[in-house]
This record gives sequence, C-alpha cells and structure tokens, in this order.
Amino acid sequence: MRAAMKQVSGAVAAVPPPADHVVVKGLSKGFAGQPLYADFDLTLSRGSFVSVFGPNGCGKSTLINMISGILPMDRGSVLFDGRPVSETRIGYVFQNYREAVFPWLRAIDNIRYPLKFLPLSKAEREARVEALLASFDVKLDLNRYPYEMSGGQQQLVSIMRALVVDPEVLFLDEPFSALDYEMTLFLRDRLQHVLEGRGVTSLLVSHDLDEAVFMADEVLLLTKRPTTVAARIAFDAPRPRTADTTVTADFVRVKAECLEIFQREVRR
Repeated sequence: MRAAMKQVSGAVAAVPPPADHVVVKGLSKGFAGQPLYADFDLTLSRGSFVSVFGPNGCGKSTLINMISGILPMDRGSVLFDGRPVSETRIGYVFQNYREAVFPWLRAIDNIRYPLKFLPLSKAEREARVEALLASFDVKLDLNRYPYEMSGGQQQLVSIMRALVVDPEVLFLDEPFSALDYEMTLFLRDRLQHVLEGRGVTSLLVSHDLDEAVFMADEVLLLTKRPTTVAARIAFDAPRPRTADTTVTADFVRVKAECLEIFQREVRR
C-alpha cells in the first residue's frame, strides 16, 4: 500500500494510511422480495481481526460475500482504502474445502495457483511459496492430490492458497466448522502465527461463539433480519492466544456479553 508523503523538518516522512481500511456504505440486499440488509453501514480498522456472529439466517456469509465481491449487492458501496475490490488483493477461505480446492492439481500447485495472476517472476513466486510453507511449518507431502488428503489437510492447503497472494483483506467463512477438534486447534494456532505482524484486515464468519471471541479483536454481533449491527464487542487479549486464554476473566466476560446480546436478538 502506498503511503502519502510529507515534508518534516527538511526530511521526507511517510504519512500513516487512514485507520479505516474497509468502508461499507448503504449496503442493501433482498431475496424473494424480502429485505436482508437495508442501508447497512460498516467500517473495519486496518489490520483488525473481526468475527461475525449472529442468529441463523441473518446473512453472515452473505455479508462477507458481498464485501468480497463474490455476491452482488442491490445497492451500496464497498471501498478498500478508497479502492474497489477489483483493485484490492483479497484472500478467501471457504467452509467447503472439497469444493474450494482444485482436485486435478497437486496440493502444492493449488497453493501456487493464485500467483499466476500477479506480476511476479518464477523465482519470486517460488520464494513466496517457500516462505509461506516455512511459516506454517508444513510437514505434509504437498505433491499429493487433494483427494489423497484428510479434510483438515485440504483446508490447510486452502488457507495457504488464500495467504500466498499476501492479501490486504482476508475473508474466512466458517473455515473450521467441518474439521475435527484437533485440526481446528492446529489451524487456529497457525493462522494466528502467520497473520501476526502482517497487518491483514481479517473478517471471520463463525457459528461457534468461543471461536468467534478467541480469534477476534472485535466481535461484530448482528440482529435478525432485516439485519443491522446489534453491537461491536472488543476483545484485546494478548496474542498468541492459547487454551489458557479461554479461562481468563476477560474471555469469560466478553463471551457472556456476546451471549446475552445474541439471546436477546434470537428472542426478538
């Protein structure tokens, strides 16, 4: 990202980019004549990790699909540093890894695939892949095809493919919901490790409140449809977070506050 420049005491200094990275204004979407979102506004701070949580049917996945440009909105705008999504590097991790990865490509070629669309030399592409594999501490045989791998291994490939482009914004749509608990813990830990210091703005949809709080700097709680923001609850526990984080007073407090708001919305 290009930062503006200004003169300071005879030297050129970088002006920090604005804090608001993603700006959603007037987003509206309906299905079968029924409104889901109407004039919905949202801002996401640069480098924040935001979890989206709310009642069934409130449009959590629909929201991130519209922000990421996968699903068209009826009205409204979404800008990333003032730019449209077509001018923004994004990564997306889908819930259904079996449909997300390409079965005809080896795992390593699935990971490399998005780099073919970037203006990088072959050496640069390989260096980026190697650095990513090292950061995940991958010990898998990535010359295998996806159908030769477990579900968790396929989702790991999907996550690495989303990150290899060095995204400005990362979207995660219930990425751990179909995985066993052991692999879920591993991927949460690795994802935290890899994102640390990268400044990637991340938006996670989760149906698991513990996960939503654990992963987030902020939990975005949605109402029933027509969907609005019920609350935004901050969670500033230090990272990397571990199992011990989930028994701290702050975690218990934030989870209880989120649960109270969620139950209120379900009853509404």
